[in-house]
Amino acid sequence: MNTKYIDFIDQTFEFPQENISLKGSNLLFHGIDLMSLVGQYGSPLKFTLLPKIPENINKTKAWFRTAFEKTDYRARYHYCYCTKSSHFEPIIQEVIKNDVHIEISSNFDIDIVGRLIRQNKIDRNTYIICNGFKQPEYVNSIASLINGGHDRCIPVLDNFEELTHLCRTVVGKLSIGLRIASEEKPKFEFRTSRLGIGYQDIVPFYKYSIKDNNKVTLKMLHFFINTGISDSSYYWSELKKCLRIYVELKRICPSLNSLNIGGGLPIKNSLGFDYDYQGIIQSIVDLIGTVCTKAKIPYPDIFTEFGSFTVGESGGVIFKVLEQKYQNDTEKWYIIDSSFINTLPDTWAINKKFMMLPLNGWHDHYEKVLLGGLTCDGDDYYSNEGCANDLYLPKFQQERPLYIGFFNTGAYQEAISGYGGLQHCLIPHPQHILIDKDENGLLSTTLFKNRQKSEELLDILGYETTKQVI
Repeated sequence: MNTKYIDFIDQTFEFPQENISLKGSNLLFHGIDLMSLVGQYGSPLKFTLLPKIPENINKTKAWFRTAFEKTDYRARYHYCYCTKSSHFEPIIQEVIKNDVHIEISSNFDIDIVGRLIRQNKIDRNTYIICNGFKQPEYVNSIASLINGGHDRCIPVLDNFEELTHLCRTVVGKLSIGLRIASEEKPKFEFRTSRLGIGYQDIVPFYKYSIKDNNKVTLKMLHFFINTGISDSSYYWSELKKCLRIYVELKRICPSLNSLNIGGGLPIKNSLGFDYDYQGIIQSIVDLIGTVCTKAKIPYPDIFTEFGSFTVGESGGVIFKVLEQKYQNDTEKWYIIDSSFINTLPDTWAINKKFMMLPLNGWHDHYEKVLLGGLTCDGDDYYSNEGCANDLYLPKFQQERPLYIGFFNTGAYQEAISGYGGLQHCLIPHPQHILIDKDENGLLSTTLFKNRQKSEELLDILGYETTKQVI
């Protein structure tokens, strides 16, 4: 009878898969024996696999290049990285090595951009797409960048008033974009995105506020869907509505030459994940080209803003199962040595699922389990509710510690959880390592952040930490 964990995986999924395989009973992730990392650093442990970032960037560029060639699309493609997905310096430095542009959403992002410019890591050929609601400090920083000669800084208007504020602060000419307030998917509590300008208002706003304004040039129409790029009737319907607006605008606005389709590509969240990246991208490019050809207007440059897809698959978190706890004779809880609320807040806040696999014990028997965190909060757990499969893991053995990994967690988690600061129940963040390759392709690891100590947390809280605590 096939009752081992490896049997369960073989019967349920295609395995091994690209970048996921076994060495004996231990998991290999991108060829890395994760148990060796545990042996070196312990747990809980975050890791960032830096080579995965350029890999995903260049995959995307190749998909668009192929789509352009197959559809004879006669314009350019621009890959933008959304800094909000991860602001960490090692991440940003890895991203900008790959001829990409930057999308930002706050005043503090401008400070990062300024540092990159001073370090000669980006230059005036780099597009800086400025999204988000623009408070005075943000507007002033955008103006400072443009006034300093960065002509490819394009503020995308989120509302009517932002144009007035920008015109007051920018000294010379100003190139802008307009963001469409798309209709949200029916499952949302609200009908229309709070971000951007309504479909019915875009063209009138251009006619009355931009067309005869010699200071302002409209360059970009920005289209964003909260749920990301998907092969769904909802996505295609919204994209077609956006293209109708683009055509109407282009006919009265010769300077309009770019379509920003925003939204993210999905990342792998289970061994059963299946998404035709090349097919979806080709369909998008083909639709844009077909609509423009029919309308007899030039093809726009296509901009994308990929954050999660850029960095998400570079991240992972490793936990140790501390013990097994029985509840009500039917529930078997595996308690991890950290907190889901703190370490993977998306699992708690928006019920997001990540790919979860054991690091060891693949040839042991398995059982259905629940995963719980260390805090005293009832919401500190992880389940597969809403997914096709329950959670199954190798059976817990007190004499053989079990380690589990959550993969493709590299976007948003640190920013949402308050990385480096106070967290729920004062449970410290895990130590964090960077995994890279040298010029010979050999892997190396660097400790990025140690696990927080009690003194650090007490210092944030305002306690005297120089005195001995009795």
